[in-house]
Amino acid sequence: MLEGAKLIGAGAATIALAGAAVGIGNVFSSSIHSVARNPSSAKQLFGYAIPGFASTEAIASSASMTASSTSSVPQ
Repeated sequence: MLEGAKLIGAGAATIALAGAAVGIGNVFSSSIHSVARNPSSAKQLFGYAIPGFASTEAIASSASMTASSTSSVPQ
């Protein structure tokens, strides 16, 4: 029973990885669209895209750590 609950918790924490992947796609998609509209601001927009990527990746890392720590809880 406890093993099943741990697996369900780890799976629920892993769902956040899909959300992070979508978030990273949105960050760079918006960056590409913005550069296509205004090519002269490419450097400034890249400076905005990197912190967006980093914060989204941090969420993915914390979700991954939560999933692994949830599945390794002793009985």
